[in-house]
Amino acid sequence: MRQGPTTNWAKSFRYSFQGCYYPSSVEAVCEIVSRSSKIKVVGSGHSFNAIGDGQVALSLAELPINPIVEDDGTRVTVGGHCTYGELATFLNRHRLAIHNLASLPHISIAGAIATATHGSGNLNGNLATAVSCLEFIAGDGRVVRIARGDVDFPGMVVHLGALGVVTRVTLDVQPEFEVAQSVYEGLAWDRLLDNLDDIMAAGYSVSVFTQWGEKAGSIWLKRKAPADEWPATFHGAMRATANRHPISGLDSQNFTEQLGQYGRWSDRLPHFKMGFTPSSGEEIQSEYHVSRKDGAAAIRALLSIRDKFVHLVQAGEFRTVAADQFWLSPQYHRDTVSIHFTWIRDQDAVNTAARHIEQILSPFNALPHWGKVFTSRDVGASYERLSNFRRLRNGMDPERKFSNPWLEDVVLGRGER
Repeated sequence: MRQGPTTNWAKSFRYSFQGCYYPSSVEAVCEIVSRSSKIKVVGSGHSFNAIGDGQVALSLAELPINPIVEDDGTRVTVGGHCTYGELATFLNRHRLAIHNLASLPHISIAGAIATATHGSGNLNGNLATAVSCLEFIAGDGRVVRIARGDVDFPGMVVHLGALGVVTRVTLDVQPEFEVAQSVYEGLAWDRLLDNLDDIMAAGYSVSVFTQWGEKAGSIWLKRKAPADEWPATFHGAMRATANRHPISGLDSQNFTEQLGQYGRWSDRLPHFKMGFTPSSGEEIQSEYHVSRKDGAAAIRALLSIRDKFVHLVQAGEFRTVAADQFWLSPQYHRDTVSIHFTWIRDQDAVNTAARHIEQILSPFNALPHWGKVFTSRDVGASYERLSNFRRLRNGMDPERKFSNPWLEDVVLGRGER
């Protein structure tokens, strides 16, 4: 056992790990898990809460990712610890693509799908919707494979790290495609709220960045080729003539290319380039999902209390995500608008702001991103299939090797056995 990670990537959360295993084979993973009483997998460290914390860590960094194209180029299987940037590099050599990417290509595939991490686009499901097969190491060290069509598949993809160690993932892929993006600045709040559906439907992937000021902010419009000409204005916002960064004062060089220039899907769908430090680094993140039909009303509600949080905001972002079938996904059976906050790194102040936000959003059944900062407890009770997920956990990890206090308090309920 060696030293494991001490903090998440933003250094906003400190782990409790007393050491870390670094196995170099799946057989070694099975052996470590079978003899451990407590174990938590660590990935790229892009969570902002205790979802991945524990006593002893397990890193898969020394396992080969071994990507393999399968099924006549319609699927790829890869090690779960592979990052999306690494996967994109492999797929580009084969002229293939996945349907979408999150803001950061630096995150691990297994961690992203476990927490229902997403990109944007009215017709794009979260990253977990690309999964067609998973390989887990269960609590007793056995290998468990689950595939789309199996009865428990919808409960095992977004699993929050509670079911086992994901060693291999199979994803749907498609022929490569090109994307271009343009930024439209100076969007007014009334134009955003009166036209939210139209704005979010205007591209393959659309984001609205905001600092919750007098203006709503800017529209980041990403379109697949071929596409129409870029208008000079869009809902009153003016097209930018230089690359932009959504966090005021930061250099745009670490952002993917804008100005309507077409490029590979993997070079445009993320906001951040793979070779640069993602986002600002000195930050905390929160995010809440509401039904798409409630998106404008939820944003209006937040505007009514923005004095309680605007001073903490580095950047905010509105995105849309398509509905899915995963039991613990915030998009379970509903299209959503996601409301994201990138905060300054002041944990106590952010916690206070989050409580105000959660209170004002409660009428909208807002569900938080599992890997970001929120203050509500017993969130799992909001998910109608929680009892089914508990059954899966009882079968995969009856000894609670993969659990921690956060999972019991926030998701599963401490009284559940």
